[in-house]
Amino acid sequence: MQKILFTNDISAAVTSLVADMCPSTVHIVTDRNVNEKVLPSLSLPYPAIVTEPGDVSKNLDTLPGIWSGLIAGGATRRSVVINIGGGVVTDMGGFAAATFKRGVRFINVPTTLLSAVDAAVGGKTGINFCGLKNEIGAFAPADAVVVSTVLFSTLPKEELLSGYAEMLKHGLLSSEKEYRELLGFDILNADLDRLLPLLEKSVMVKERIVTEDPREKGIRRALNLGHTVGHAFESLAMEHSSPVPHGYAVAWGILAEMVISHMSERFPSDELYRYASYLKEHGYGSPDISCGDYPRLLELMRHDKKNDTSDHINFTLLSSPGKPLIDRSATEQVITESLDIFRDLMG
Repeated sequence: MQKILFTNDISAAVTSLVADMCPSTVHIVTDRNVNEKVLPSLSLPYPAIVTEPGDVSKNLDTLPGIWSGLIAGGATRRSVVINIGGGVVTDMGGFAAATFKRGVRFINVPTTLLSAVDAAVGGKTGINFCGLKNEIGAFAPADAVVVSTVLFSTLPKEELLSGYAEMLKHGLLSSEKEYRELLGFDILNADLDRLLPLLEKSVMVKERIVTEDPREKGIRRALNLGHTVGHAFESLAMEHSSPVPHGYAVAWGILAEMVISHMSERFPSDELYRYASYLKEHGYGSPDISCGDYPRLLELMRHDKKNDTSDHINFTLLSSPGKPLIDRSATEQVITESLDIFRDLMG
């Protein structure tokens, strides 16, 4: 089982984990920003393979550089890779580790709120391909994840909001009480000591679901809440050369799928307005879309990897906070109507 440590002493936790694993060699995978701004403070005595930051580097062109770095460093099947960075690093570094010599052990150390609550845990790894998010990847859980809030104090507002969208999603999946608690927490002026236990509860929502369904055959699909529409928003923005933060796209996708839930599953309308108001009050903005973008958004939804067939658009919906409904579908008419309502709510 994946070991998850919640601590603000990152160096001690990583050093202890590595010692227990008795590896032949240890290699850090990170990006240029983290290498310059974070690694010096951790003082870990391992060589780093450094990639370019950002989602644009999460592709096939970057992977050979990671594999080559492992070979040059003498990595064997008994080696350990430590992925230190945001979701791009943990997704791509995990995939590189999962495919190098048919799989080597790895540890994730997320440096952003989004990667701590989402990408670093749960066992999904991957890269983008042909303009589609995480189209190529593998189920390969990290041997351990070290979750800390100590690195979040310098994160920009955009990064905090992006990660908090995934925490709100977990709250919606867990219970009305947990969701309300998250709505009442001021993430933009966060007390990091108070954030750590909230983050732990959020991560454990995902961990419980993943443990029950590691290969996404059933209840794990609940974690896709907001992602069918959200990934379409994100991919369209990439096509328009104006990428948006993943968490923003998920936040918007949750609202759009709440609308579908209201239309087909009687999700309460007051919850729609409450959530939409939260997004607007906290500066999540809105996707730059018009009705002319609907055909492309529908096409992107049909190509989403969560769909079992290309003519079937699959959603996780909600009957109320804390009550997810998996494997629900909607007609194109319902989806386009929900996008109209979504734009009105965010207008």
